Amino acid sequence: MKIDLRSDTLTKPTNEMLSFMMKAEVGDDVYKEDPTVNMLEEKLASMFGMDSALYFPTGSMANQAAIKMHTQPGEQLIADKYAHVYNYEGGGVSFNSGVSCKLIDGHRGMITAPQVEAAINPPDFYHSPLTSLVCLENTTNKGGGACYDLEEIKKIKQVCNTHGLGLHLDGARLWNAIVATDSKATDFGELFDTISVCLSKGLGAPMGSVLIGKKPLMDKAMRVRKVLGGGMRQMGYMAAAGLYALEHHIDRMAIDHKRAQELGALLANTDFVSNVEPMDTNILIFNLKKEVDQNVFTSQLLSNDIYISDMGQGKLRIVTHYDYSQDAHDYLMNFLKNLKVE
Repeated sequence: MKIDLRSDTLTKPTNEMLSFMMKAEVGDDVYKEDPTVNMLEEKLASMFGMDSALYFPTGSMANQAAIKMHTQPGEQLIADKYAHVYNYEGGGVSFNSGVSCKLIDGHRGMITAPQVEAAINPPDFYHSPLTSLVCLENTTNKGGGACYDLEEIKKIKQVCNTHGLGLHLDGARLWNAIVATDSKATDFGELFDTISVCLSKGLGAPMGSVLIGKKPLMDKAMRVRKVLGGGMRQMGYMAAAGLYALEHHIDRMAIDHKRAQELGALLANTDFVSNVEPMDTNILIFNLKKEVDQNVFTSQLLSNDIYISDMGQGKLRIVTHYDYSQDAHDYLMNFLKNLKVE
């Protein structure tokens, strides 16, 4: 039995999703004539209570487009040091937008309103970059799937309003946060100027992210997507996967969260793990004890067809998802319980 828990991007469409995709009505999305893409965009704009939405091939492109729409070259955005837009998007912030990042040492990838306030450059001090945008990530990837408290986001929004800053949410795993905190999409739509949401992680669509936002910004979105090479044609087949996922795959994420918690509790009581980081959703990060050889440990997993991620600096990551079945979970729990690192 192969168990691949490197990422929730590894999910594959279910048979039901594939059947739904093949029945999609399609057109040319560059002309905005693909009815299924249009339906997906309208559905998500409505879900979040925002003005409009635009389908992108990837989450990185959606984030990069948002940053481009919010900023001018030479300006600066504020983000946590773990932020995906800084660590995992190939330097796109500087390459695409000519913008620098002021990184905050937050908690598990999350920052606070006082930290944001302290990081804003004085607008009349022309020696430093003009601060124009704050980027948050929910849930946090490097922070182990941590979820922001909505009350803290409200405070950050107040800071942004006071200083005339944009507020963007990298919501690649926002669905996990919504399920884990029992919140609503509109809770986030009320607070952010732009939000990117991913359809190809826990929701299981084969590709796609959607940028949702307020009209003055979203009026720029089509042009920016074109510049970034994101114009697509008969994408309704892929958009249909997203529509199916939104209807059928959100609530079941609670199962992924429960399995991650069970794995974490088990690992915390083994003789080869030194610590397990706090868990809110489907991401589990842990460290081995200093005397344990990480190469030996991962080799033992690989020899049993079990795959996890090495995040560097001694951090190992497990991400649960809907392709990780109960049978696989029972097998892995039993394997780890009896594992002796040789």
